[in-house]
Parts: sequence; C-alpha cells; structure tokens
Amino acid sequence: MNTTWIEEVRWNADGLVPAVVQDAVSKEVLMLAYMNEESLKLSLESGTTWFWSRSRGELWNKGATSGHTQQIASMHYDCDGDTLLVKVKQKGPACHTGAYSCFYRDAELGGAAAELGEADRFAPLSNLEATIARREAERPEGSYTTYLFEKGLDKILKKIGEETAEVIIGGKNNDRAEISSEAADLIFHLMVLLRQQGIPFDDVLKELEFRHRKPVKKN
Repeated sequence: MNTTWIEEVRWNADGLVPAVVQDAVSKEVLMLAYMNEESLKLSLESGTTWFWSRSRGELWNKGATSGHTQQIASMHYDCDGDTLLVKVKQKGPACHTGAYSCFYRDAELGGAAAELGEADRFAPLSNLEATIARREAERPEGSYTTYLFEKGLDKILKKIGEETAEVIIGGKNNDRAEISSEAADLIFHLMVLLRQQGIPFDDVLKELEFRHRKPVKKN
C-alpha cells in the first residue's frame, strides 16, 4: 500500500487534520472528527476509522466499545491537503446519541437558500435514501422500514413483487392516481433493497446515464 500521500497532509498547530466521515452508500455526512498522523496510519492499516480525541487526549477506534464500526471504503484529501474525506460502510448509528448521523438537527433556511432547496425535483429521492439509511442504523421501534430490515431479504423481495403487481393493476385500470401511489410504494421498496444490498442509488443513476449515452446500433 502506497502511503506517500500522507506527506502532503497539512497538519494544524496541534498535529491534527479534520476528517469528514461520509456514508459510502447513501452519501450522508455522518460526523466530523480529527486524526493525527498515528490515527491516520492506524486507519489505513486496520481498514476501520481511528481518531484522536481532543477532549480525552487519546486515540480511539470508532465503534470499538459500541460495535458501531466504520469500515473504510475510500479516503480522499482536499486540494489544500488540510481536510480528509473518509467514505465508510457504517455499522449502526454513527452518533453517540444513537442517531444515524451527528448532523440530525435541521437548520431552517430562508430566502434564496430555501427556494433553491425547493427547486430540486429529485430532492424527495435523496431524502428517502437518507431516511432509509437512518432507519437501518437506528432501527426505531414501530417503523415499517425497521420491520423490513429485520425480516430480511426475502420479505423485501416479496414486497417488491407485490408492489410491482399493484403497479400493473393500476395500469390496467388506467387509474393515474393508483399508478402514482403504487409506483411510489415500488420505488420505496426498491430503495430499501438497494440499502440492504449496500448499493448506492448513484449506481442506478450512473447506469441510466450510461444507457442514455450508449450509441445506438444501426442496422
């Protein structure tokens, strides 16, 4: 493993660099922590995240006590070399509060920022992917998504089959409202399957883009 790139990291006065941790599947930002050179090397060697606790003044392996480990999928450093981006496969919640992400509190937006958010027609899909990821990590009692994850793959696949049939029935009935409703149910269950299989929705979008750009064969 070539680790010469570590020489390009710009440590602050305390010998630390901030590390943004992101879910490699949902792309949700999970937490911000700090690494020193030793914890960075331990992370690379072990394949799981190690950080430096500024409050305790010691190294800590994320999830060593809670079991909520972070398997490193990839690591990047920014143009200035003073920030790391660590993409991980998160096991359970990332936050010590039991929340999937440490960034679970919404800040109200106003003006142009709020309008920009409302203008994104695909925002519901991004929000759904993030919500499903949270449900898988937190497993709140009484949640239907929790129920699906706990029942496992066969139950998820069965629901996809049922919802596919409902979409077909809606189509045969020429019922626009029924088709929209059942299509939404089908998309939800498909996204649960993607999360269960560890497949980012971005992979689906990339496949669609590839098919769109693929040259048409002429006879």
